Amino acid sequence: MARSSYRLGNSGQDSIWRSTTILSVRHGDHVALGGDGQVTLGSHIMKSDTSKIRRLLDGKVLVGFAGSTADAFALLERFEAKLKDYPANLPRAATELAREWRTDRVLRRLEAMMNVVNDQHSLLITGMGDVIQPTDGLIGIGSGGQIALAAARALIAHADLTAAQIVEEALAIAADIDVYTNNNIIVEEISCRN
Repeated sequence: MARSSYRLGNSGQDSIWRSTTILSVRHGDHVALGGDGQVTLGSHIMKSDTSKIRRLLDGKVLVGFAGSTADAFALLERFEAKLKDYPANLPRAATELAREWRTDRVLRRLEAMMNVVNDQHSLLITGMGDVIQPTDGLIGIGSGGQIALAAARALIAHADLTAAQIVEEALAIAADIDVYTNNNIIVEEISCRN
């Protein structure tokens, strides 16, 4: 979800927050998750160095989020609680969060998406109750997510790069095309289970 609408003041105009490109790549014996640092309000860049990647469960789980920052942090806290309830089962923790997000009156109004990875799984979690694990291990979300995803697929097929290098290069390509994505890229990586 790349756009969220919020009414500001009594002007009668909606300002649109646009932000984030998040990409995860599972390649070789590593999984990498990265994101840019730009947050935009309407046609103005509000911040260029926001970190949208978090390490949870003692660094064993990486989470990237797109959408409203406040909503994403609220979901991040709930997801961290679910991970503590199901520390060895990322899909179960994700499913429990998605169920709560979909059914809770307050949570279902939250506008964000989450890309979560660990040594075994890459998952997309949405407010519609979706928990999706792609077959190719690639997930792109946010305003430039599809651009970064396409670039990552091409890089995997035609370049000899690590997972982290693929994420960094694909996000740089997205930043050159998508005006809501910048080159302030943060990439985190963990080893995959053999």
